[in-house]
Order: sequence, then structure tokens, then C-alpha cells
Amino acid sequence: MDNLGERLAYARRNGGHTQNSLAEAIGVSRGGIFNLEKNKTIPQTIVINAICRTLNINSDWLMNGEGEMKKQGDRARSDRVLRELWEVASRLSEDGQFYLLDIAKGLL
Repeated sequence: MDNLGERLAYARRNGGHTQNSLAEAIGVSRGGIFNLEKNKTIPQTIVINAICRTLNINSDWLMNGEGEMKKQGDRARSDRVLRELWEVASRLSEDGQFYLLDIAKGLL
């Protein structure tokens, strides 16, 4: 990923957001997200900080492509949550697992 727009689009999709949902989460228009992803505008620091906080990504990665996309503390927390979800799901019936999956998808 060579530029901020490509990294933003990747992180947004990876975080389960549409342009609309990310825009709503940080208080900007969908067009603002679109313009950032197409590298048509230079982002304000407050917008970058809101994006990074919402998507749990590093601002150095987003702005410059440097370092890891995810914050280390967030990755460890995410891994722990996923392990716990796996433990819970593995004790459910197949119907229960599909129900849990539907709930998780509904949160996106």
C-alpha cells in the first residue's frame, strides 16, 4: 500500500466499516472519507486521530506506512477476546454457533 488512501481503505474494510459507518463514527461526511481514500484531500490531525482511535490503528502506519497497522496493545487484547470467543463457541451446539455468528455479524 503506497499511500494514505490505500491504507485507510484497507484498515476501514479490515475493521468492518463502510465509508458511511466510519464517517458517522468520527463525525465527518462519507464524502470526507471518500476523498481521503482517493487522496483528494490532506487530512486534518483531528480526523486522523479519530480514524486511528476508531479503527485501533497506528497513526504512523496510516500516515507514512511505517510500523504495524494495529497497535500492539490492541492486538494482544484482540487475540485474547478471540480466544475467549473460540472457547465459548466450541461449547455451543452447531445451531448455537451459527446464532453467535449471526449476532457478531449484526454488530458490524
